[in-house]
Amino acid sequence: MKRSTAWMVAISLVVWAQPAWAARTRIHEAAESQRYGQKLWGMIVRGALNILTSPVDVVVNTVNETQAGPPFVGTLTGFGKGVGCGLLRLGSGAVDIVTFWVPGFNGIPVSDSYNNCLGAGSPSMSYEAAPSYSPPPASSWDVPTTEPGAAQVPEPEPKPKRTWTK
Repeated sequence: MKRSTAWMVAISLVVWAQPAWAARTRIHEAAESQRYGQKLWGMIVRGALNILTSPVDVVVNTVNETQAGPPFVGTLTGFGKGVGCGLLRLGSGAVDIVTFWVPGFNGIPVSDSYNNCLGAGSPSMSYEAAPSYSPPPASSWDVPTTEPGAAQVPEPEPKPKRTWTK
């Protein structure tokens, strides 16, 4: 009886449960919110989720790199990448849980994807590069003249004095 109840609960969770990516997106949006109450609980849940799912990075990266490259080399590089991403996710979760109460600080988010922990996983993580700044061309008026040794702006020649005759 207990076994059939456990199976029914497990099957209903699989069938009726919300997809994990949808829940994580809502959690990440709550953690990155500007409203303090929403941010507070979002960071606690995101931190716990990151801590609990950090070992998944090791498995996913090991499998992906093994399939992508030579079996032994791919396995080793995938394992190394997975350990690094897992530690990054674990650290991010720990920072979220420890600093959830700090106003204005929304933690260190990692990617939602387990394939690439440094990739942009959410819209808030993608940053656009600032447009390049090109200063206007220097003219004789832009040269500092008060510093010793600096190039001096040539002084204009004085106009000749007019002499008035009657």
